[in-house]
Amino acid sequence: MEPDEPAPSTIRRIAIDPVTRVEGHGKITLLIDDVNHIVEARFHIVEFRGFEKFIQGRPYWEVPFFVQRLCGICPVSHQLAAAKAVDQIVGVRQLTPTATKLRRLLHFGQILQSHALHFFHLSSPDFLFGFGADPRQRNIAGVLEQYPDIALKGIKLRKYGQQIIEAITGKRIHGTGTVPGGMNKPLTLPERDNLLADIDDILQWSLDALSLNERIHTSNPEHRDFGTLQSHYLSMTGSSGELEFYHGGLRARTFDNHELFDHFDYCDYQHILNEEVRSWSYLKFPYFSALGTELGWYRVGPLARINNCDVITTPLAETARQRFKAYGNGTVHDTLAYHWARMIELLHCAEAIQVLLLDADITGTDLKADKGNRHPQGIGVIEAPRGTLFHHYHVNEEGLITQANLIVSTTSNNQAMNESVRVVANQYLDGQEITEALLNHLEVAVRAYDPCLSCATHALGKMPLQVVLQDMEGKVIHQLTKGVDGAIR
Repeated sequence: MEPDEPAPSTIRRIAIDPVTRVEGHGKITLLIDDVNHIVEARFHIVEFRGFEKFIQGRPYWEVPFFVQRLCGICPVSHQLAAAKAVDQIVGVRQLTPTATKLRRLLHFGQILQSHALHFFHLSSPDFLFGFGADPRQRNIAGVLEQYPDIALKGIKLRKYGQQIIEAITGKRIHGTGTVPGGMNKPLTLPERDNLLADIDDILQWSLDALSLNERIHTSNPEHRDFGTLQSHYLSMTGSSGELEFYHGGLRARTFDNHELFDHFDYCDYQHILNEEVRSWSYLKFPYFSALGTELGWYRVGPLARINNCDVITTPLAETARQRFKAYGNGTVHDTLAYHWARMIELLHCAEAIQVLLLDADITGTDLKADKGNRHPQGIGVIEAPRGTLFHHYHVNEEGLITQANLIVSTTSNNQAMNESVRVVANQYLDGQEITEALLNHLEVAVRAYDPCLSCATHALGKMPLQVVLQDMEGKVIHQLTKGVDGAIR
């Protein structure tokens, strides 16, 4: 503040409640002074789910179907992560080839439909109409009216991913499919042929979606700095450093591309990750233990995966990855490049689906591996659409869950989302008259991460609570606050 500038006399609070076009319920709060300078900007998660607690006492074999109720957008991710944990509990280390490939096909279908939903339905209105466009147009209905070809491709891509899920699990949302050590039904030849009939269109539409996102990002220089952070990255990679969604080791790189660890066994994740709880959010704040809470936060998801991997095993997506890496001279930190990276993954999923559908094992009937000795815990980790997902369960001798810990992708991105909100607030809102158009810039920053807020709300400790008593005119008579320590003030 300049010496001759009068000191601000009031602090105002502005809230975006709820943040729109995301999965779940969250809000953004700004504190601004009387000359519109940003004092504080935060992204809050305001809902609480209790999955880690209320699955305690349930049989371990029920858990994959309980936890998928966390979400209607990415239930397959939770089912598969839990299923991998249950495989460990029953002593199965290697599934049959058919079961492995069915799970992978299911996972590719899930990522395909989720990525299509996020870009076309939730984020494309911002890029097609502009961040400050009229909100009556800046939505999926507006895209359908103004850009019907783009909107319909998005709808059909998502539909195809859901058809894969339905063929394998019996339902498009909250089906079954996995059992301890394998799968519960084969994919029939007619089901396989039905999916193959549309794969050429799916590949072309995926290429179109990638081209659109790449063109949007590279032709708008302001996107490079929008909410951009230099961060560390965490993801799973295959044994040769390839992009891997279903099974591999953990890789972490620093913001300046130094390796923290590589192909780390995810069953030992507690040696490298910790979680912090803060009073103003139901999301935990994970961090790399070796770097501490201040410096150890990181990002996960498509941007992390494309930055971290050395190669993509399908040719079209690998060519796109090389262009992406060249754009960033090795590492891309642009927050809005999440969308570009997401479409590279969309294309990879389409290519990988075609390969699996043409594999003779995919219609096999050998679905279950022999069980081994029971183990007291199981840890399942996969790359969900939004990033690395951890499911960790302890069981007793009766096979009942005694303890559970979930680190969901959106939780890992929690600090990064807050940092991006602060950067955008200072870039676009500081000192300006606050308008809806400017506030949408903050939502654009959050949407880049494709947060699934319902999945992520598993804070440890006591729930903070505020009770305010007002009279009929709105005057505050009394208020009480209970903090995360349980103390009432």
